Amino acid sequence: MHRFAHFADVHLGANREPALQNLELETFDLATRKCAELGVDFVLICGDLFHVGIPDLGVVNSALRSMMELKKQGIPIYAIYGSHDYTPNGTSVIDILSTAGVLKNVFKPSFDGGSLRLGVTVDEKTGAKIAGISARKIGLEGRYFDALDRGALEQEKGFKIFAFHSGLTEFKPDHLGSMETVDSSLLPKGFDYYAGGHIHQRGEFSLPGLQNVVFPGPLFTGYGGDLEATAKGEKRGLYVVEFDGRVESKKFVPLDTVQGLFKEYNLNGRNALEAGAMVSEDLKGASVEGKLVVVRAHGELSGGKVAEVGLSAIRANIIQRGALHVYLNRNGLKSRETAGSVFSGEEPVSIERRLFLSEGAKVSVGEEHLRGEGGAKRAEELLRLWRQPPRLGEMKKDYGARMTKEGIMALERGENQD
Repeated sequence: MHRFAHFADVHLGANREPALQNLELETFDLATRKCAELGVDFVLICGDLFHVGIPDLGVVNSALRSMMELKKQGIPIYAIYGSHDYTPNGTSVIDILSTAGVLKNVFKPSFDGGSLRLGVTVDEKTGAKIAGISARKIGLEGRYFDALDRGALEQEKGFKIFAFHSGLTEFKPDHLGSMETVDSSLLPKGFDYYAGGHIHQRGEFSLPGLQNVVFPGPLFTGYGGDLEATAKGEKRGLYVVEFDGRVESKKFVPLDTVQGLFKEYNLNGRNALEAGAMVSEDLKGASVEGKLVVVRAHGELSGGKVAEVGLSAIRANIIQRGALHVYLNRNGLKSRETAGSVFSGEEPVSIERRLFLSEGAKVSVGEEHLRGEGGAKRAEELLRLWRQPPRLGEMKKDYGARMTKEGIMALERGENQD
């Protein structure tokens, strides 16, 4: 009997808060040690190992130590790009790790006319065949799946795994209604296991011709919505799949690295001072030491401003009492004294898309490809581009000039694609 581990959406470097960044790295290290402890034959990471394509080198160094321990024990790591793994110049840390032999990128595309063909990676020890399609830049992912030569993959014999980093339309969670997804009919049929990533919610699914479709969810956390779910007690971890010609079992293995406390307050109809006093009093006796504390406040205040509730002071008090980290979600809290668009969601990408669509509609734009949905896509791509940090040793003026140039190029590419 053989076995492999499947996880995704590690998002190392997503959190700048030192306590959470350390927890990210500790969780990844625990995952790799758990893989070795369980005797897996190989590890498959389905995208977003890091939160950006060129992450902080200290984060890379820590992750590298964990991966090298697996390599020393003869456990190979296979991976695909996630939506966060791209860089403007086309080379990310995933490519560097692949060149160094620390992991193997299994996305091996080639084009024959308008058809996309995927190379198959064969694991030497088990004979398992892995084909993968990485996440693509905004607006291109669906085109890759449309062009995929599914027939060639379906004709492959043996135990087959298809790795992907995309939401599937049929299984999309309700709260991700604005997320771009791929129809399951675009996946090759007859694979033994479909290893998903990108959706930050664990799920196991099946459809005719598509058995064992698995989304492991994030290994720890990358967004505020993930922090909330973790604080509520949702388990984070990885899948271990046993197989011998076919999948014999798949088991979720939780990684308990943090305890959480979640508190939610409906402040509708209260004035700011009353709301702050109520929240403060309720949290006074809460056990917070060493815990991830998430406080969600929502509703419309009858008087006063949101800032006058004093949530920042309440947060400081909880940290002083020994909490590991405190995350405040006040997206749904507003005051009658202020007006404007308020957006909330489980992931920033959903909030950003809706904000770009809402605000973009107020601006008169001459270029057709910068209006409506197309304009929102371009704005998202620019935001992703400009989130990239300066290169090592790059001067501030050179960084600014490069960002301007690559931003213009992104807009021109968008025009040519429409």
